[in-house]
Amino acid sequence: MKLTIPAFVGRIAFSALAALIGAAFALPLLWFLFAPFNARAELGLAIPEPWTLSNFVTVFGNNFAVRALWNSLIQSVGGVILVGAAATLAAYALSRSSIPGKGAVTYVLLLFSSVVSGSAAMVPIFLIVSAAGLIDTHLAVILTFAGGLLPTAMFILRDFIDSIPKSYEESAMVAGASPVQAFFDVALPVIRPGIVVVVVWGFVNIWGSFLIPFILLRSDDQMPASVAIYSFYSEAGTPIVTLLAAYSLIYSLPVIVLYLFVSWKFGFRFFGGIKA
Repeated sequence: MKLTIPAFVGRIAFSALAALIGAAFALPLLWFLFAPFNARAELGLAIPEPWTLSNFVTVFGNNFAVRALWNSLIQSVGGVILVGAAATLAAYALSRSSIPGKGAVTYVLLLFSSVVSGSAAMVPIFLIVSAAGLIDTHLAVILTFAGGLLPTAMFILRDFIDSIPKSYEESAMVAGASPVQAFFDVALPVIRPGIVVVVVWGFVNIWGSFLIPFILLRSDDQMPASVAIYSFYSEAGTPIVTLLAAYSLIYSLPVIVLYLFVSWKFGFRFFGGIKA
């Protein structure tokens, strides 16, 4: 099919616009990759000459920042375990029960979940955590994140569970399996991709959060990396670019590793394996 001149010009213009938009997203990523290995605090995209690991040596010499990475891991893993387990059981109960208005309950919980972890709810959350004696503990952060993420996780998993025909579980129970066995042996293997979706989504949300740990934690020993990253600013409030870039690269690695692992393990084939 022969292109007319206006159509050809339109395609050229579209390709140029797409390349421009792509460059706008790619250039900061290129800087993000090069800056940690640069000895000078530059905001340009020049390839480091020479390459150096001195920025990483300085970062790993900062005990506060290194300990904060471990704290982030504790809070993120603890949060996703709690959210994943609770959301799986709650979503299964909602999907298989005959409770009147269970759909409305799910949507109401989903609506309020956008407020629970937001800044508007931080005062009551702080008062509740303080009354429970959990201020400056990892448990306070984990429970707060779990409360905020749980409704959405339930909503996601319920769609996965609804796609499983009830007849399969009923057949297992007719064969002598208990309801608990039917859940673990029939339903759980099928909704495992949905649980992985929730785990990845929850981990990214908790790992990158700043407000909740900043308000609920007090001591440096408990602070996560999202708060510790501000230790690479000068007293005047300006960033130390090389150290900030090096720490940011380290800070992003767990999320990248999780993404690659899930992609290798599941190939992002997030769908059920049973059809009616």
